[in-house]
Amino acid sequence: MDNEEKEILEAFTKGKLKRSKGAKALKAEAEAAAGDYFRKDTRITIRLSSHDLRAVKRRAALEGLPYQTMLAGIIHKFAAESDRV
Repeated sequence: MDNEEKEILEAFTKGKLKRSKGAKALKAEAEAAAGDYFRKDTRITIRLSSHDLRAVKRRAALEGLPYQTMLAGIIHKFAAESDRV
């Protein structure tokens, strides 16, 4: 840690830091935004070849994830990358 970080940590441990005005409202706003962002509120139906589904399930098992969670992550990553284009 640099000197500034050490000073902040010391002030925090001594209880000298106070929340800024509006911190509670800002925290609530951030929590609401995160909830909206991560809410899974839409179902889809998709047809895959049995070979592809077996491969996805096998890969998900190796990663220690449910296969639907892995597929949702893949779709999310694709969508996030598409937003940047």
